[in-house]
Amino acid sequence: MSCENGDPGADPVLSVGRPHRRPALTREPTSDPASSKTPGTPRNNMHENRETSGASRVNRDRSGKANNHKPDRYAAEESDDAVVPMKLPNKGAQAPAEVVEGRASIEENSVESYTGPTQSGERVSQGLGGVRRVAQERKQERFTALLHHLTVDLLRESYYALKRNATPGVDGVRWSEYEDGLEGRLEDLHGRVHRGAYRAQPSRRIYIPKEDGRQRPLGIAALEDEIVQQAVVTILNQIYEVDFRGFSYGFRPGRSPHQALDALNVGIQRKRVNWILDADIRRFFDHMDHEWTMKFVAHRVADNRVLRLIRKWLKAGVSEDGEWSETKVGTPQGAVASPLLANVYLHYVFDLWAEVWREKVARGT
Repeated sequence: MSCENGDPGADPVLSVGRPHRRPALTREPTSDPASSKTPGTPRNNMHENRETSGASRVNRDRSGKANNHKPDRYAAEESDDAVVPMKLPNKGAQAPAEVVEGRASIEENSVESYTGPTQSGERVSQGLGGVRRVAQERKQERFTALLHHLTVDLLRESYYALKRNATPGVDGVRWSEYEDGLEGRLEDLHGRVHRGAYRAQPSRRIYIPKEDGRQRPLGIAALEDEIVQQAVVTILNQIYEVDFRGFSYGFRPGRSPHQALDALNVGIQRKRVNWILDADIRRFFDHMDHEWTMKFVAHRVADNRVLRLIRKWLKAGVSEDGEWSETKVGTPQGAVASPLLANVYLHYVFDLWAEVWREKVARGT
């Protein structure tokens, strides 16, 4: 493990998963976006980000949509000797409705080499399990070394997690075509990502009809972009699935609109409820501010290589009828990384605000 201070006086920054390294103490340059101030508590977070917290009312369960992609799966990887595997909850120890207001303590069983089950029931490797453990125990840590978790094995798992019949992006490559010579392709992709030679391609824009007659724009990423995005989302989920609040359901592994409705039903029946707010954020994906998105991600991620990957995806642009256009705001609906980035944005702008408001203001009558 290695430690790093993001700014003077801050808590040490922990680097997780790099095997057999001696501790080293360095400092990050403060000019990098990853050096932005790290929030200490939910209440402090909201004070620091007050510029954006009043943009709209919170949609408290965000249960209207579910992740279209298959569950993340993880590659086995070594971790630091000091990282101890997490413990798994007993099956059935916590009903979906019980997590509406947070994660309660539950009885646990020990495991030896794998941690935290994914949505599909697969185990998380010790390397990624170590990331999750540190994220859970140290809420102010900013992770400086994450990209080494992006291995060829993880890229392979990410490839098989994608939809097999998905519409191709600007590259025109379909899932089944990429499987021909897959190992060589993944080795090459892995090398380009780690050398910094990987270039994100623009999303191909298509439109689907909405119920009200309008058209919803979708951005279809190139296949290799989807693979890399899926791998990065798998890694970052180990951090953000610890941070996200229990009343957040949309686009999260192992959660569904049905669970959100179940939690809402339990809340209405068992608590004194005077009113319910039903809200929708108009064209949220299309208007996400890039700089604020990067600032929010940098609260927990200080690996500049991961931050550069995310910025590449945000700035890749869109291609419509063969014409490329720049994307100054927004993240494409349909991209693998977009749901997680949207949840990170909403976590800091809405969820933490709602939590503090409920504690300080919503006393009930």
